[in-house]
Amino acid sequence: MVFCGTAAGTRSAREGAYYAHPGNMFWRTLHGTGLTPRLLAPAEFPLAPSLGFGLTDLSKHHFGNDNELPVGAFDVAGLREKIERFRPGILAFTSKHAGRSALGAAADYGWQDITWEGTRLFVLPSPSGQARRSWNIAMWQALADAVLAHSPGTER
Repeated sequence: MVFCGTAAGTRSAREGAYYAHPGNMFWRTLHGTGLTPRLLAPAEFPLAPSLGFGLTDLSKHHFGNDNELPVGAFDVAGLREKIERFRPGILAFTSKHAGRSALGAAADYGWQDITWEGTRLFVLPSPSGQARRSWNIAMWQALADAVLAHSPGTER
């Protein structure tokens, strides 16, 4: 599985770690839903592949809040090419904005009706502290449950 956000936030860019702002619930949510065996610190993101997931963003050359990013900051074609080359089982967008930017305005939370070369697509509510209004751990749990149900040797 690969998690895909829009762009690194200012704190994440400064620290060189994914989802580094203390108000971001990404790492707590991964642990709380059973996707990681313990709570990881953002600086431990290099452990992600050994735990069965990867991390990326639609923008690799800009950082900040979505409303601060320049037009054309998202490289959807580049993301799709990487996903089609590496073929993870699931690509999970970590916000509706990321999902809609990559998949189109009709993308809503949850499983999408399309795949990218067999990769299933899922759109999650943003774990950012700035998106608390739309936060819903239930969607994250639904994804975790699906992943864990197909992972041999995982216990809940």
